[in-house]
Amino acid sequence: MVSGALRLTPDEWMISLFGEPGVGGKRNVLEGRFVWLALSALRLGVSVVLDFGVWAKEERSALRALAASVGATCELVYLEVDEAEQWRRVQERSLTDPGNTFPMDEADLARFRRIFQLPDTTELESTSVDPPPPGFDSWAAWAARWWPTSI
Repeated sequence: MVSGALRLTPDEWMISLFGEPGVGGKRNVLEGRFVWLALSALRLGVSVVLDFGVWAKEERSALRALAASVGATCELVYLEVDEAEQWRRVQERSLTDPGNTFPMDEADLARFRRIFQLPDTTELESTSVDPPPPGFDSWAAWAARWWPTSI
């Protein structure tokens, strides 16, 4: 865990701003502003923890490339949590912080776990970033499309 870092997580903002988890692209707009803010903070030498955008390898690669573009290093931390423990945490959060927690049932959790792309050892240990996907000349271009307010 990074001490003294700016922590950005959309879950804490979505309900207060929109009252919903991200219908209609609002989550990507908010995440894009967080990416923009994170890059601004990194340029000033402030450490940043992004608590989003890491479900797919493309998202992780884009964030790593963007950090490098402003002279920052990036560390990807993955902590494995089994489904039973994750469900327990979901239930606990809904009881202890219901005003900032979206409803989720076990089927939702199972669906989210299926779409998450686990990072492999190479991705976790490497400092290099894969090239952007076909159709994009840079990760910044990819990010601008995925997080429209990021650049």
